[in-house]
Amino acid sequence: MKNIILLLVSVLTLGQGCGANEYAEEREGDAEILPGAWRTEEYFPHLKGKNIALLGNHTSVVGDVHLTDTLLASDINLVKVFSPEHGFRGEAAHGEYVESHTDDRTGLPVYSLYGANRRPKPEYLHGIDLLIVDIQDVGARFYTYISTMTYVMEELARQGIPVLVLDRPNPNGHYVDGPVLDPSFSSFVGLHPVPVVHGMTIGEYAQMVNGEGWLGEGLRCELQVVEVKNYKRDMYYQLPLAPSPNLPDMTSVLRYPGLCFFEGTQISLGRGTDYPFQMYGHPDLPGEHFPFRFIPEKRRAAPNPPQLGQECFGVDLRTPNPDSLMAFDYLDLSHLLKAWEHFPNKDAFFNNFFNRLAGTDQLKKQIMAGKTEEEIRASWQPELEKFKQMRKKYLIYPDN
Repeated sequence: MKNIILLLVSVLTLGQGCGANEYAEEREGDAEILPGAWRTEEYFPHLKGKNIALLGNHTSVVGDVHLTDTLLASDINLVKVFSPEHGFRGEAAHGEYVESHTDDRTGLPVYSLYGANRRPKPEYLHGIDLLIVDIQDVGARFYTYISTMTYVMEELARQGIPVLVLDRPNPNGHYVDGPVLDPSFSSFVGLHPVPVVHGMTIGEYAQMVNGEGWLGEGLRCELQVVEVKNYKRDMYYQLPLAPSPNLPDMTSVLRYPGLCFFEGTQISLGRGTDYPFQMYGHPDLPGEHFPFRFIPEKRRAAPNPPQLGQECFGVDLRTPNPDSLMAFDYLDLSHLLKAWEHFPNKDAFFNNFFNRLAGTDQLKKQIMAGKTEEEIRASWQPELEKFKQMRKKYLIYPDN
């Protein structure tokens, strides 16, 4: 049986100082999961007297206080912030262009890495002595935070600036599965030859990027990771905050790796509803096989969702017990294959994004050829085994 540990954190508040060391000491006694950011005694001594930058967003918290406020209240010279997709406060929609700006709450300059630039310009790094990475990833190759981290590591390696990753648990860290990316399909939603579900924390992933030479040009980053305490990757980890606007709760987070393939099709996966990544459907799917009905609407998190305003016939995947989804220790293709089977216009099912999400053109070909889920999964195994052997070199936490 999977170990289940719930991390209960109060609602995020911003603009406050924090007795961070005292808070961490209180939590240590509970033997609960302690993200790296909370273990201030491990990294504060390395920050004193230095100009610090942060790659982070709304998930960069110490207890219920944002890391920026924790650092500033502790007289650490935090001078600038870099933000990934969805922006520093995590409010921007999927794919939304985010401008660089000055943060209203802290007065810090925020350089967007999901706007005019996907990587920091050399002048943005001027005067920085060390950069902290603290961001909640969800463990899927196409979730773009790890691509942003890679680009930042590459530019800092060129400048000789060290990187300190404050590690966080991977909520989908209990398995490794999916097609391994073919480098010819490398893109911002998949830079590296890893499977869709890599089973690594963001700190472990940073070590692999560095160790495998994926920064290119022989670059190697000066890298240190502050580990998560009391963590094993088969633990159910309740995220204290939604990692992005369309992953509002743990059901969405745990369903995300399998359902995200629908982004490469005409099928709605619930964007524009209260439950994205917890349902899917389309106006042309037959109601006898897809009895659940929903209508995507315009939302702040989904201003133009697929099938906007159309009644969709689909499947409801909501559950009151998201921890039960930990039983799925494989990439679930059943819904993708079911939608393909019953979609009336096969020529219109896929869009041009599908192969980039899959990291290969083989999955699409296999689906169109009528391969079963078991046959498709079997085709991944040789490359998956090679990846798992490579992955072992970079693991910090006990494997399953």
